[in-house]
Amino acid sequence: MNAKFKNLIWILIFVIFLGLAYYAYQDLLAGYRTQQENQLQNDLSVKDDAKNSSAPDFKVFDSQDREIKLSEFKGKPVVLNFWASWCPPCRSEMPHFNEVYVQTGEDVVFMMVDLVDGQRETQAKGQAFIEEQGYDFPAYFDNEQIAAQIYGISSIPTTYFINSEGNIVKAYRGAINKDTLQKGIDLIRP
Repeated sequence: MNAKFKNLIWILIFVIFLGLAYYAYQDLLAGYRTQQENQLQNDLSVKDDAKNSSAPDFKVFDSQDREIKLSEFKGKPVVLNFWASWCPPCRSEMPHFNEVYVQTGEDVVFMMVDLVDGQRETQAKGQAFIEEQGYDFPAYFDNEQIAAQIYGISSIPTTYFINSEGNIVKAYRGAINKDTLQKGIDLIRP
């Protein structure tokens, strides 16, 4: 065999290897995406223990440090969202919340509760984030982390949809998109 023929064989073997590697990678990637989508569906599923239960009351603070309680909004549907400014999934869903908040007006109460731990997240950081982004919805601050404890928040963002009778109708863990947000609101709007 001459050198050119050997080189041609090696190039052909290398091209076949690259082709096989590409198809194997695509197959693995498709399986990974399916696994991620299934996990996302699990994360976004209704928390069975929360569905149709009475929403526990809690107190948080508004930007002027006034105490606000969830019970003050009884009689109106409430979107309750727990977030923090350092949280990328929280940041990704905020534009959807703001857009839907502007569209719904006074029909639905949005309680966007910033989980303030005093270190990674402070009220000042949360307020600055809301102002920098130009969001219109009111932000509330869980400075004592009482609301997070009451609702058993283990990951953020987490969103609860509470009807006008004060019952949790649906809850999602993880970032939600505009369509999911709107579907949740449709469930609680009279």
